[in-house]
Amino acid sequence: MSDAYLTKEHLAGFDNYKYNAKDTSPLSIYVMHPFWNWLVEYFPKWIAPNLMTFAGFLFTVANFVMLSWYDWGFWASTELENTTPVPNWFWALAAVNIFLAYTLDGIDGKQARRIKLSGPLGELFDHGLDSYSAFFIPACLYSIFGRGPTSVPPIRMYYIMWTIFFNFYLSHWEKYNTGVLYLPWGYDLGMWVSIIRCSFSIINDSKHMFCFSLSLFLSRSHGRVPF
Repeated sequence: MSDAYLTKEHLAGFDNYKYNAKDTSPLSIYVMHPFWNWLVEYFPKWIAPNLMTFAGFLFTVANFVMLSWYDWGFWASTELENTTPVPNWFWALAAVNIFLAYTLDGIDGKQARRIKLSGPLGELFDHGLDSYSAFFIPACLYSIFGRGPTSVPPIRMYYIMWTIFFNFYLSHWEKYNTGVLYLPWGYDLGMWVSIIRCSFSIINDSKHMFCFSLSLFLSRSHGRVPF
């Protein structure tokens, strides 16, 4: 068919597919990959890699759904009077959920290669769900410091989110043209910062440990900004 979305050349590419990524992050190379290589050996071979991918994604969804209930307006209610604070147990659970999502995202591909099921569909499924997690995880962090008068206004967070989306798209556009997915250092570091920051939020007064005076970009006033 002349109007087919995928040409014969496109379909032939599936037969020649091989995952090719370059990771130069010291944290990833010397810490996380050895841990993931050890951990994946404990997973039964009958567990499908896509199931691991989807399970990891559900942990990020769970965080967002719970925050939609406890802090739907992103006011970081633990800092405001006359509001119901986000329970401390949630931040402990959020840290665990992010760690589990991060871990499953790191071992699903290893499981696929281990049982010889690596292919373009798995990568599409994995990175497709990652594109949604690119919203859910930062949204969880935004709920920590909120949009109060001494914090980050929604419009700035909107720009931050689009910067994340643009970089995600740019990485895959680069892979489409070069055949190599260059993994950024910021991913592993960002996941650990998210885990640690959620863990600190278990402490009621932890917000004061991450506040400092700063003249914000695009802002005319000075304020205390939580990390």
